[in-house]
Amino acid sequence: MKYNPLNELKKRIIDAGGFCNSHAHFDRAGTVTEEDLRETVNNHLFEKWTLVDRFKSSATQSDYYENFSYALTLQKQAKVTSVLSFVDVDYVCKYHALNAAMFAKDLAKFLNIDLKIACQTLKGVVDLHSRELIEKRLDLFDVIGSLPKADRGKEEEHLDIVMGWAKETGKRLHVHADQLNSAEEKETELLARKTIQHGLEGRVTAVHSISLAAHPKAYRDEVYKICKDADLSFITCPTAWIDHPRSEVLSVGHNAITPVEELVENGLLVAIGTDNINDIYKPYCNGDMMTELRVMLEATHFYNMDELVKIATINGKKIIS
Repeated sequence: MKYNPLNELKKRIIDAGGFCNSHAHFDRAGTVTEEDLRETVNNHLFEKWTLVDRFKSSATQSDYYENFSYALTLQKQAKVTSVLSFVDVDYVCKYHALNAAMFAKDLAKFLNIDLKIACQTLKGVVDLHSRELIEKRLDLFDVIGSLPKADRGKEEEHLDIVMGWAKETGKRLHVHADQLNSAEEKETELLARKTIQHGLEGRVTAVHSISLAAHPKAYRDEVYKICKDADLSFITCPTAWIDHPRSEVLSVGHNAITPVEELVENGLLVAIGTDNINDIYKPYCNGDMMTELRVMLEATHFYNMDELVKIATINGKKIIS
């Protein structure tokens, strides 16, 4: 019989307890439309942050619960046993998504999926009204979520606020960082330094960190050292960013993906997630974690099976707890 490493990898993941989807947005799952495919799926990330308001402005708690149910059913089929989903809490959707997520936890339990919830700060936290909406429900979140670029120009103030929440509550913090695949971004470095400044070593996770790979090796190596000091962990969402559009900007040769192989080599913890499922961000993503893992290992030429199993399972469980 021929040796098939993919089959062995799948078996070892199941034996280890199944996949952990460490980063998702189930409140938007299944919301893409035929009109979106024609008009919005190719818009810039920042534009999509506003375009989702078209759904959110009229979505009810029942609509959000339906999205969660759809995503959880896909996750069950994909052998996922634990998930962290961000949910929007802002002046557009108020608490509809969060309330639905609380009910969805019962469905997840029925499906033998451990569902954790984090706040998505899509409208920022520097604005007092936006901040207070989240602060009034901090006790309901398993993990503090963060999107610093929602407060563009005030990213450091944003991080100070969410890190304050993490210290007050004792909860872990997951921060979207370096999403634009550009050497102009240095958010991972900023996040690591802020983590040390606030004394949150070992409690902060960088989600994505795509732009790290666009920098020269000397800079990457320096950032890895700072991340090691901060005990920063990472989540890669491979298919969410491998589709990054071509650019005429010259940079280090790389794929648009978290530099997983270098992170692991430097002793940093890496987990994996799907990010968005069947919405305007990722219209064709169906939540298949094996697809995510396969894209990651091929795009980074990272074939260490022991580490791949950890990335798919126990590493994620460590950083969503």
